[in-house]
Order: sequence, then structure tokens, then C-alpha cells
Amino acid sequence: MIHFYQTQGNCVREISAPAQGCWISVIDPTAQEIQQLIETYGLDSGFVRSSLDEEESSRIEREDDQTLIIVDTAVSELQTEETILFFTVPLGIIITDDHVFTISLRDNRVLRDMAEGVVKGIQTRMKTRFVMQLLLRITAIYLQDLKQIDKTSYVMEQKLSGAMKNKELIQMLELEKSLVYFSTSLKANEVTIEKLLRGRTIKLYDEDQDLLEDVLIEVRQAIEMSNIYSGILSSMVEAFGSVISNNLNMVMWRLTVITIIMSIPTMIFSFYGMNTDGLPVPHTWFALLVSVVPTLAAAFIMLKNSKYK
Repeated sequence: MIHFYQTQGNCVREISAPAQGCWISVIDPTAQEIQQLIETYGLDSGFVRSSLDEEESSRIEREDDQTLIIVDTAVSELQTEETILFFTVPLGIIITDDHVFTISLRDNRVLRDMAEGVVKGIQTRMKTRFVMQLLLRITAIYLQDLKQIDKTSYVMEQKLSGAMKNKELIQMLELEKSLVYFSTSLKANEVTIEKLLRGRTIKLYDEDQDLLEDVLIEVRQAIEMSNIYSGILSSMVEAFGSVISNNLNMVMWRLTVITIIMSIPTMIFSFYGMNTDGLPVPHTWFALLVSVVPTLAAAFIMLKNSKYK
């Protein structure tokens, strides 16, 4: 889909056709729309294909009068009623003399927030400022998702404390994997923003440079948070793995105690069940008494001296 947006009266509004200084948002385009971007708007075909490549890394590239900026954006997806999947997808930003294009395979909160006016003070005619505000919003979404991951991990910790289940452990591992994705993408975005800050690719005005420096600070904060949460999750998963292993040892010890205790009457009744002469007091009550007393004594001694109380 291709949508056109323009600032009208300090508000971003969708328009029916492209105009000078508008923002053109492209989400999961069809083959016909891709051809339209290349032929009608004159976008570089390599830039368009790179923006739609899920494996493309964050970078900056300039070709003639077009500048391509690819950054990774955070995406959250509800997998089940209780599980949220976090991952990253590339977002291509192509700056031309007349328009700013954003091209993505998936709809995400960043584009929705920009289109719905959540981000204040957007001026689509000021292309550089618009790109800086877009980068700042991308970083803000990262921070929101990192806080959500922290809250989710706390809930999982409470559930794991009550019952050791594979489901909660798998969810913790998924969160840990999401943090690895976030950390990798944020570091790549940091390098891209540092290149922008040098001002060689895009001309920066003083206010734009201040805004870009704020973006860089937010990115570094997000990287630090990602590393901290990743370390906490790793330690937590290892700790609960040790607890589960300890619980397994307790279960095995109890089963061993039960096996040993049950083997005493089995051995005694086995002797009295054989056709052997000369057994002392060959009566059922005596065999029962001889089996019960040692069994109770063994159970008392083993449970009293148990290290798994």
C-alpha cells in the first residue's frame, strides 16, 4: 500500500495524491507498486529492493540525488494470549529532492504514530527534520519494548517461582533471544546515526544536529538497557535451571528411599514364600512383624537424616 501524508495546519493529514514536500509511506508493496515507485517516482531500484529485504542491515547510501537510510525498527507481535514476540525489521528511508519515502515490509507503530499525529511538531516539508523525528520515534519504541520485556520477565519469574514448567522457561528464552536481536539492531543503528551526525551524507542545520544528538543518546541508553536486561535474564534462566535440577535430585532421592523401604518386606516375604525347611517361627504374623519393624526403622532413620528436608 502507498499512502501520502502532508502537514496541514500543524497536523499530519493523509492526502489523495502526492504533493511537493509530502511524506510517502509504502508498506508491503505489490510488484505493481514497486514498479510504480521506480518508474513514476524515479526511485533507485536497488534502494527499493534493499528496503524490502528482511536481512538488510542498517546503513547509509547515496546515489545521485537520492539518499537511502536503512534502520532496524522494533516490532512486537502477540503470539498467544500470554506471549508477546519481539523482533526487528528494516525500515528504508529514501530522501529525494521532492519527497521522503518510507518503505517497509510490515506495518509498525512508528509509521502509525507518525501518521496519526502522536509525534508532535512534524513538518513533512522539512525533510531532514522529519527524518530526525522519525529516528527519534524509532528509538522511543525500542525503549518502550525494552520496558515491556522487563515487565514480562518479572511476570514469568513469579510464575516460575510457583511452578517449574517448560512453558515459562521457553518464554524466558524467547525474551532473551529478543534482547539479542534488539542489542544487535541498536548497535547497527548507532553506527548509522553516527555517520549521519558527521553531516557528510545529509546537510544538518543546528536544530537538526541537536535532535540527532538526542537520538544518539537515546540509542546508547537503549543499548545499555538491552545489555542489562539480557544479563539479568541469562542469570535468571541459569538460576531456575539449577532450581529445577535440585528439585529433580529431591524427587530421585525420595523415589530411592521408597524403593529401599519397599525392598525390605519384599525380601522377607520372599524367604518365607520359598519351600525351605528350618525357617524360624514359620507363621504369617511373624513374617509380617519382622518386615514391618525394620521397614519403619529404616524409614525413620533415612527421613531423619535426610539432607532434602
